[in-house]
Amino acid sequence: MPAIFIIEDDTAFRDTLAACLRMEGFEVSVAGDGDRGLALVRACPPDLLLCDIGLPARDGLALLDELRRNPRTARVPVIFLTARGGYHDVRAGMNLGADDYLVKPVELDDVVAAIRARLRRHEAANQARPPPSPEALRSLGLTAREAEILFWIAEGKANAEIAIILGMNLPTVKKHVHHVLEKLGVENRTSAANLAHQRFG
Repeated sequence: MPAIFIIEDDTAFRDTLAACLRMEGFEVSVAGDGDRGLALVRACPPDLLLCDIGLPARDGLALLDELRRNPRTARVPVIFLTARGGYHDVRAGMNLGADDYLVKPVELDDVVAAIRARLRRHEAANQARPPPSPEALRSLGLTAREAEILFWIAEGKANAEIAIILGMNLPTVKKHVHHVLEKLGVENRTSAANLAHQRFG
């Protein structure tokens, strides 16, 4: 029974959604604010997280950023379910690693369909090969920190995003990127990412 976690501050909508998902055979847990939700997800990572963006205490984007920093929760599929449907909101969520983005008002059947589709993709990806990790890139002659930098380059992250993910300042990230390209003997980030993906298999 897949475990679904809902972080949503609209009590009526949260309860209706939770009841619907339980009827569909999911195990459901809920939280009403970002801090509580983050603590619970860290304690017991679910199979998928449904998360509002406009949350009390910690908004959904900040919560997702924290999840993606932690190896224990970095691969949890996240679907944003929110009234913020503007281009910049969607882009911000996807850049941080959201897996899907549903804009309210949304039909419950559409939420269920999105959950099932995402769980199928996640399961197929896990069966195909183990999830990539920075450690696999150490064999390219990189330090642990450089391997982390290359890992996030391969994930399509810009320097500013890498700085946020790794808790570094931007000039330091740029310096590490330069060293990575130099050690790999490549001229740009695209070539470096290709080498990383080859190493991941």
